[in-house]
Amino acid sequence: MAGGGRSRSPRPGQSVRRPTIPVLAIRRQGDYSHLYSLCLFLIAAAFVLDHPGEIFRGLIRIQLSPSNLITDYMAIGGLGAAFLNAGFVGLLSVLLLRRHGVKINGAAMAAIITVCGFAFFGKTIFNSFPITLGAWLYARVNKRPFKDLILTSLYATALGPLVSTLSFGMGFPVWKGIMAGYLAGLLIGFIVAPLSEAFFSFHQGYNLYNTGFAAGIIGMVATGLLRMFDLQVNTVSILSSGNNLILSPAILSLCLILLLVGLRKNKWSFLNYHRLVKRSGRLRCDFVESCGYGVTLINMAIMGFISWSYIMIVGGQINGPSLGALFTIIGFSAYGKHLLNTVPVFMGAFLASILNMHDPSNTVDMIAVLFGSTLAPISGSFGPLAGALAGFIHVSMVLNIGYLHGGMNLYNNGFSGAFVAAFLTPLLAMVQKSLAKRKTLSP
Repeated sequence: MAGGGRSRSPRPGQSVRRPTIPVLAIRRQGDYSHLYSLCLFLIAAAFVLDHPGEIFRGLIRIQLSPSNLITDYMAIGGLGAAFLNAGFVGLLSVLLLRRHGVKINGAAMAAIITVCGFAFFGKTIFNSFPITLGAWLYARVNKRPFKDLILTSLYATALGPLVSTLSFGMGFPVWKGIMAGYLAGLLIGFIVAPLSEAFFSFHQGYNLYNTGFAAGIIGMVATGLLRMFDLQVNTVSILSSGNNLILSPAILSLCLILLLVGLRKNKWSFLNYHRLVKRSGRLRCDFVESCGYGVTLINMAIMGFISWSYIMIVGGQINGPSLGALFTIIGFSAYGKHLLNTVPVFMGAFLASILNMHDPSNTVDMIAVLFGSTLAPISGSFGPLAGALAGFIHVSMVLNIGYLHGGMNLYNNGFSGAFVAAFLTPLLAMVQKSLAKRKTLSP
């Protein structure tokens, strides 16, 4: 025996004490099988929606697309190919987490589901790989566990369009384009972790899409350099429509499954949901660890139903970008978003969208409202009126900030949200402090 110890057999009548796993630990950790199931659901849906031949032809078109914002893969490759791309990108991400033993908590669930969502309009296996590899190289050079940087590397694939645009959108010979794209991807992955950590203080955790801000800064610098050499990059608008009746049953089924699994895990009750909706959502607010896995799944389902309802109410289209927004909301409902801190932001953003010169049912305006929930922590920390104000200002920012990065950053709303949070939160904190002081002085 190791250590020179001697094994002892139990005496007759003596019970054997077996090691047990604390119940609390089970409740506070997610399940890899559920993430695998989500990815397989997307892959299976692909073959329900389209024929295999067309799916694989469409998947090739998606991989070869420049992919800059907004490129709807349903318009580029068809419904089946878009779902297959989302399923493959998600599955590879889950396998990466499993390989390095990453705990499935709210942060991991938000990352995986967000990656799946953006694989409907901007992320591919081709343009994500070099960014993740660059983050791995950063970890090796700095002698840090890659396990600690995996989630950041997944979010950093927001800059996948820069890889694809250099590879296929600049008119370079194929080998030169791919080399330039992959070198850029490696560099992005290498620098994104330190930048993301440094920029966190800019918005103080009130913008949930933190890596979106770092990606926006990187994209802005890269776009400026390209334009300096007369290599123009600009946002595009390639969108599909007419998919609502086909895709709504799939979305509602997914949300219903989340709800039922959550209720089962939570002993067929909404126990602890009241605790969850009282949390501000400010980063880093992990609902799985603080409130439990079952109630977190319930929250994700509720937010999915609300997001789908908003798309239907404004008469929007379910396409790649709107599915990306919906998946992101579901994912971050494990890591900051809930009914009480998100709806006020929606309301303020919707008010802005009906008062401005745009159409609320337009995909760009619609996803600006949905993605505006990145500012949910402002509502959770300073109240619903502050949340509505944040949502209103966010729409004015996000519709005008895309030019800075030329569509190279898929997390345009995370980029905008950081500026809104940095502008508003000091003012809101000042007002909150003043009101509290006045209250203590009043008789």
